[in-house]
Amino acid sequence: MSQLTCLRNNCNGSIDDGYCDSCGMAALKSQSELDLALAATASNQPIKSSSQSLKTAANSASITGMGSSPTNNRSDRGTRRSTPTVAKTSRRQLGAGLISIPELPSTAPELAILVEAKVPENKRFCAGCNQAAKRDKGFCTKCGQKYNFVPSLAPGDVVGAQYEVKGAISYGGLGWIYLGFDRLLSRYVVLKGLLNSEDAASAAVALAERQFLAAVKHPNIVGIYNFVTHDAEGYIVMEYVGGKTLKEIRKERGILPVSEAIAYIHRVLGAFGYLHQQGLVYCDFKPDNIMLEGDDIKLIDLGGARRLDDPDGDIYGTIGYTAPEAGEGPTIVTDLFTIGRTLAVLVTNISGFSTEHQYTLPSAQSDSVFSKQESLYRFLLKATAPAADDRFQSAEEMAEQLLGVLREVVAVETNTPRPANSSLFDGDRLSTTAGGDFSPIKPSYLHLPNLLIDAKDPGFNVVLNASMTTDIDRRIEQLTQLVKQLPTSIEAKLRLANSLIDRGHIAASDYTEAEIVLERVAIQDGWDWRVDWYRGKSLLAQHRPQEAQAAFDRVYFDLPGELAPKLAFAIAAEQGKNYVLAAQMYELVERTDLNYPTSAFGLARCRLMQGDRNGAVTALQKVPPTSNLYTRAKVEIARILVDRQLPVAINIPNHPQPTLAELQTATQTLESLTLEGIEKHRLDRQVLETALSLITSKAITAQNNLMILGQPLEEIKLRQGLEKVLRSIAFLSTGAEKVLLVDEANRVRPKTLF
Repeated sequence: MSQLTCLRNNCNGSIDDGYCDSCGMAALKSQSELDLALAATASNQPIKSSSQSLKTAANSASITGMGSSPTNNRSDRGTRRSTPTVAKTSRRQLGAGLISIPELPSTAPELAILVEAKVPENKRFCAGCNQAAKRDKGFCTKCGQKYNFVPSLAPGDVVGAQYEVKGAISYGGLGWIYLGFDRLLSRYVVLKGLLNSEDAASAAVALAERQFLAAVKHPNIVGIYNFVTHDAEGYIVMEYVGGKTLKEIRKERGILPVSEAIAYIHRVLGAFGYLHQQGLVYCDFKPDNIMLEGDDIKLIDLGGARRLDDPDGDIYGTIGYTAPEAGEGPTIVTDLFTIGRTLAVLVTNISGFSTEHQYTLPSAQSDSVFSKQESLYRFLLKATAPAADDRFQSAEEMAEQLLGVLREVVAVETNTPRPANSSLFDGDRLSTTAGGDFSPIKPSYLHLPNLLIDAKDPGFNVVLNASMTTDIDRRIEQLTQLVKQLPTSIEAKLRLANSLIDRGHIAASDYTEAEIVLERVAIQDGWDWRVDWYRGKSLLAQHRPQEAQAAFDRVYFDLPGELAPKLAFAIAAEQGKNYVLAAQMYELVERTDLNYPTSAFGLARCRLMQGDRNGAVTALQKVPPTSNLYTRAKVEIARILVDRQLPVAINIPNHPQPTLAELQTATQTLESLTLEGIEKHRLDRQVLETALSLITSKAITAQNNLMILGQPLEEIKLRQGLEKVLRSIAFLSTGAEKVLLVDEANRVRPKTLF
């Protein structure tokens, strides 16, 4: 039988026992899922799932000097809808191929056996009233319930006539864990029993585990082999996982590198996605429950797992990790909360983790890791938001954004871009929206990537067809009709708003109409981040940069792993003349993915406004030769190198004039390009004018052995060359401009006797 391949977007894994060995997600089985996957592939659109989050800005306090911290929930928006976000990511191995984590050396299983199998007093509590238990066994002094924390099995015991007990290796919230040896299959196993053998609730949980945990099969989840009884007590027989828990690694090494910690958590999210698809929640996740084995991780200790549809099951959790509403019943979102808290614990020390910061994170300013890692901090804020509806809504969505954060972190750490296709946005649009001439590029909303159309939207096909209409008036007319015909289609409304924004420069009333349409979407789904995206675009188009920046700031919180919101945030900040902030965001995008040339040109502009000529040149030098903006970047470099004018927006005394080396580099840059016509003459003019100015002001000395655009570096020759260029431009010009150019040519030409 041929091997089936995973149909999910950007994944090349193989299906093994119903699940992908790469992304870890369940195989697409139903015809509707297959049709959706094929439709998304055919139109270059992703399969999407639920999203949204932290919209309302609670205050204007800076997180890391970049944006506000919108942490209020939006309970007034009604019931949360399932809205589009992301397709599945291409998660191949631990670290998704972005980083390498050394394998742990294998250890002999029996080295894990405890010398003394005893539950510490600070870990012993009555199951009935949570009163501290002073002895290993006895009766609770508060409620009278009997308890027993003594291990039920001893080395040498044989359980189920098959499993020889080697000794106790650990204890957890629900039971003792023993190392055993399977005499039948000659392999080590783990047996998990009851921590308190007198706890009826724990016994019930163990019985429930026998009913559904044996069906759990995932490469990153410990395998459940069997359920056996011994002396009237039940034991789960599980796969033995040799290695160390993240709790042990964290204790030994201290704070983990951010990229390494993200790699562990990113990998485990595939296991959680699988559990949630099976209708299960893990409940009590923390660093104790991830085991690093070899070059991969395993989710261990499923003792607290329960079914989502079980209203009466016991709820297990750990203070500091558990969501505030988990006591009302664990959900997918409460599981994801514990994952966010676990990641936070791995990358930093949180004072008051189980007290004043039991459900919250410290400010970014108080923590060096958070202050340096803007996107990671926003990710954690969303993952652990106070209101469940403000968090990630699925493990797939959370994993996709975390992978984006990991790419950014690794790119900055290694100074090597880590590009990837987005499942939400198309590519940078500067190359298609910039003019055909070589005039300086200014920040514009037109340079922003477009949103991909949600393939699950009921109007997907007709909205896609209407969006391809080139005549904007006709497109708006078609989309207006679709909004009436398909009232449940959010995409129809969003595309109509986008088209109205594009036409707003002709009729300002279109901006008002676009806002009305977007408000209808917000009423339909209060957590749809796309409303803020299009609002931000509209505000940029209306030259309202501060308001646009606030809108894109909220999108950045919703999508901390995406580059498009960061790019939009940067453009808004630049338009608002916050060049320091804009430069930070542009640089973050450029360092992560060179396929966003808008960031390079934007960073260059901001560096110039800060008086940093070299920084501006360096930014543009990163535009790759494969980009169709490569020549334009070279032209801008030449301009910058010979620019004698200080930007009016900044006041730096004694702004340095171009140096001889910069003049030569500009000449070499232009000579390496195959430019023709008036644009070439205009660039030559700028270089020659700068060279002449530097000579006449005695900033540099004449050197007839150095050539500038074919002219020796001396005043007479430079004047002759500049005169020729000016007359060439005049020849290609008309009217008053032609007269002015001729006059300028006559002014700069060398003086003669006749």
